[in-house]
This record gives sequence, structure tokens and C-alpha cells, in this order.
Amino acid sequence: MSIVGMEADVPAGEVVVVIDVIRAFTTAAVAFERGVAEIACAPSVEAGRDLRRLHPDRLLVGETNGLQPADFDFGNSPAELSTVRLDGRRLIQATSNGTRGLARCPDPRALLAVSARNVGATARWIGRNHADVPRTLICTGRTAEDWACARYLDALLDGASPGRADLIEGIMDGAAEHARAYDRMPVSERVDLSRDLGFCRDVDRSAFAMVGEVRDNHVVLTRVEC
Repeated sequence: MSIVGMEADVPAGEVVVVIDVIRAFTTAAVAFERGVAEIACAPSVEAGRDLRRLHPDRLLVGETNGLQPADFDFGNSPAELSTVRLDGRRLIQATSNGTRGLARCPDPRALLAVSARNVGATARWIGRNHADVPRTLICTGRTAEDWACARYLDALLDGASPGRADLIEGIMDGAAEHARAYDRMPVSERVDLSRDLGFCRDVDRSAFAMVGEVRDNHVVLTRVEC
């Protein structure tokens, strides 16, 4: 088991778990809860726009520097999507870290997206399908929340029963790091995470794994109950 950052080399043939707690894969989990059929994860905002041109019926979700681009249907906000009826819709998601991290894994044995919201289901899926395969956990951010989630998932996969309090504390520490960084920016560039944090720290709300299929220029996530 390896826990690595975004720039690390990822060997082919491993189970790869890409982690983004604040906020990409919390947003994705909420979208699946709201009935989304699949999410095409693009490695960049421009790639997301290209996919949208090919599939104009799909909703475009995401951010650049934390903020919703003007031509996107929704931002990278679980709180925002939690009130939207999405039954049967297909989404395109493009974010600065999470979806870009998925694109860094061209030849995995299995590829999953995880946040605290579906971390337990992800561990169950791996245990049932690829228990003996080497694993790499990729933390897409440098702040505390992704690393706390990685340690929590690592413990679950080792058969331990880690405390949720430590994971939630790590998420809140990461949120504080984000807030300090935004406070140094002009007001127009700041991101208010307050409405989203309740979703990001809601451990194991989603009883499904988000399993990725690598396509030519993106990764498609589907919901697998577990």
C-alpha cells in the first residue's frame, strides 16, 4: 500500500484510489445520491467543454480555482447539487485536482474515486474484488483532508476500525487551511466552503463505490452499491 501525492508515479496494474474530499468527489457522491447515471471526469476545464460539445445533453459541473466557470451548469458544490433533481442525468465534471488526478492513471487494475462520504463502501468494494492486488492511494490536494481520508481508508483495508473523529478532525484542519489561503486572495477570488463542509465531513453517508473506467480522454465514474 502506498499513499502518495499528485506528482508521484503510479505503477500500472494496481488498484488506484484517487481522493478529493474538498470537494470534487464529495460533489460526485452527492450527484450519484441524487440519481445521476454516470459522471464523465475530464482532466481540465477545456476538456470538459470539449466533452460538452460532443454531448450537449449532459450537465457540466466543476470549477477553476474553486469558482464555477460562467458557462458551467453548476459549480463544484455538494450543497448546490443536493437540491437538484438529477434522476437519470449524465454529468461532465472538471475540477482542478480530483478529476485531473483520475486522468493520471492510464492503466490501473481498478480505478476508484473516494471522499469521506463513501470511504467505507470503497474499502468494501476493494476487499471483495481486489483484496490481494497492490494499491496506491493518491491524495490530490496538499491540505490535510485528503491525507486523513487516505489514512482512514488504509486502516479499513488493513482490517482495522479507525475512529471517525480523527478523519473529521483532518477534514476540518484541511478546511481551515483552505480558508487561510482564500483569505489572502482578492474578495472576488475567494471561495466560501461553509455550505459544503457538512457534506464533506459526513463520513459513510453514501453506501456505494465510485468505480472508474478509463476512456481515451477522460474517466467515466459509475455508482456500484457496496
